[in-house]
Amino acid sequence: MLTDIHPKLPMRNKNVTRDYYISKLDFEEPGNTDYDGYLILQKDRAQIHFFEFRELDPKENYGQVYIRTSDIDNLYRSLLAKKISIHPAGHLQSKPWGQKEFSLLDPDNNLLTFGQSI
Repeated sequence: MLTDIHPKLPMRNKNVTRDYYISKLDFEEPGNTDYDGYLILQKDRAQIHFFEFRELDPKENYGQVYIRTSDIDNLYRSLLAKKISIHPAGHLQSKPWGQKEFSLLDPDNNLLTFGQSI
C-alpha cells in the first residue's frame, strides 16, 4: 500500500534553495541533520527532497511538482503579500479539470503548482 510521495528535485546551490523555501515559502528542515549534496524540506505534511546538480542549466530544467492544499486562496494571497513571483502563466484560476491552482518557479526553475479541488 502506498502511503506518501516525496518528489526529488534538482538544485544548483543548497544554501540558495534552503533560503528560498524557508524564508519565502515557509518550509522548514525536519530534524537537524545536514546531508552532503542533499536537502529535505517540509511544510505541513508536504515534503520535498532536493539533490545537488551544480551543472544544472535552469533553462533546461523541467522539474515539476503538484502540491495539493486545503486553502488555496489564503496561500496565494500570502505569497503575493510576500512579493513572491508567480509564474506568468500560472496565476490563480479555476481549471476545467476541477482544480483551482497557481504556479511559481523556484531559483532552479523547478515548477511548483499548488492546487485545490473545486
